[in-house]
Amino acid sequence: MTEKTPPRQPPVEGGDDAADATGRPQRLPEDPAVIAQEDSARAATKPAAAQHAFEAEQAHKLEVSENVNDPERIRRLIADHRREHGLPDDTGDAPRTGADEQGTNARDHREFDLVVRGRNVSCGDHFAPREVGVRGGRIVAVEPLGAGLRSREVLELADDERLLPGLVDTHVHINEPGRTEWEGFASATRAAAAGGVTTVLDMPLNSIPATVNVPALEYKRLFAQDNVFVDVGFWGGAIPGNTPDLRELHDDGVFGFKCFLLHSGVDEFPHLEADEMEEDLAEIKTFDSLMIVHAEDSRAIDRAPHPEGDVYENFLRSRPRGAENLAIAEVIERTRWTGARSHILHLSSSDALPMLATAKRDGLDITVETCPHYLTLLAEEVPNGATAFKCCPPVREVGNRELLWEGLVDGTIDFIVSDHSPSTLDLKDLDNGDFGVAWGGVSSLQLGLSLIWTEARRRGIDLGRVVEWMSTRPAQRAGLRSKGKLALGYDADLVVFAPDDAFVVDAGRLHHRNPITPYQGKALSGKVRRTYLRGVPVDFETPRGRLIRRGES
Repeated sequence: MTEKTPPRQPPVEGGDDAADATGRPQRLPEDPAVIAQEDSARAATKPAAAQHAFEAEQAHKLEVSENVNDPERIRRLIADHRREHGLPDDTGDAPRTGADEQGTNARDHREFDLVVRGRNVSCGDHFAPREVGVRGGRIVAVEPLGAGLRSREVLELADDERLLPGLVDTHVHINEPGRTEWEGFASATRAAAAGGVTTVLDMPLNSIPATVNVPALEYKRLFAQDNVFVDVGFWGGAIPGNTPDLRELHDDGVFGFKCFLLHSGVDEFPHLEADEMEEDLAEIKTFDSLMIVHAEDSRAIDRAPHPEGDVYENFLRSRPRGAENLAIAEVIERTRWTGARSHILHLSSSDALPMLATAKRDGLDITVETCPHYLTLLAEEVPNGATAFKCCPPVREVGNRELLWEGLVDGTIDFIVSDHSPSTLDLKDLDNGDFGVAWGGVSSLQLGLSLIWTEARRRGIDLGRVVEWMSTRPAQRAGLRSKGKLALGYDADLVVFAPDDAFVVDAGRLHHRNPITPYQGKALSGKVRRTYLRGVPVDFETPRGRLIRRGES
């Protein structure tokens, strides 16, 4: 994610008695809301300088994680939630049967549920005049325009509209349960649909508990079911001590595992040392899963200047490119040694591109993503005190941005995702504008397509490449076999996009929960006019999204 800067020493909690960093015992409450309230106001960058204090803090973090993410505690929370909401004990998240799927077999198969006709329909790397026939939520016909496909419902595209496959965003922090005041399933997935994103994969941290064992995954699904406007899948988390949980999470449908190589920003999701990451890479290789890594080196950041104050340049110095470069080199070599599959999250340092290109040429199964903020924003233009721009790793200089675009075009960077990482307004420290204490994360889930298209067209890059970067490739890497293309057998996740329309960003009109974005007032090209999920238009009132599992979609 544009993850967080490590927090000040907190009083943190879980289900049983624990001790704080000084060894004082404290009672850990059961209620995730209490945990979130006590845990969320922390945002300094470094642990204590003294070694004994650092070791005490590390031990405290592990104890917090063990308590907050304790499976028995989570099972009690699940039971309480079921009782409170009148749910039977065996309630699951089986796919709903919607109006778009009823009666398919009884219908005349010469007629479709929906036909879309247009002069500019995505056909992989180009657009062409086509008719697309949808039945039972899937694309079952793609014919030349004029074929006369019959349907109960026909959508005729205007001449200025293009039909795209729904975008796939594999890097979204929804934060529910536990920090729903930051974001939630309903608000996040409305924002996704408004931006043409029809599939999101939720990150395992910032919710409470973290998704680091099967009970935590079940608990999260309880909050998501019946509340999502697009399809939602889940990543698992890799933290110290949960290696035995990884296979169980994999079998329960997570799409892979996320780890950090430095403080994650929340104590209930502690980071892995490089040797621990290697151990988990070797473990997940046995069942062909994927490790996705927040790659910044904690030693480099510990030695960097402190970011205190409202001057953005000081914050930029506190997260140097070298911290990314060191950590990415570590991921590359551990991937080489284990033969596992790995993925670098939110690349911001262009310095790392040559070694990543070399790793790919060497045959390593490693991929790389970057984000709209690294491709559109510039450090030179960030006003002092503008903490809406704070993210980790940070937005860097113009020369760095141009090299990231080159890395996209030449294929070193595989795709673009949002790293939508919201928080409440108070955690952004808007009154003081102190980059040292503000929460780090950019909210942009609804804006990604327009942001990237605005920059791409200025550079002479066609819309087909943007679709590849924001739909096809992320779907492929996550193993979403029926997402990311307008092709036979794929889900009828469709986006009607007007590339020549323009608008000015107004945070108050975006669907994500807290009205803040670094793009406020920015003029963008391209508007999403309609979004369809499995052939049914998203109306932003009736949540028709599914909870999806690895291997099922």
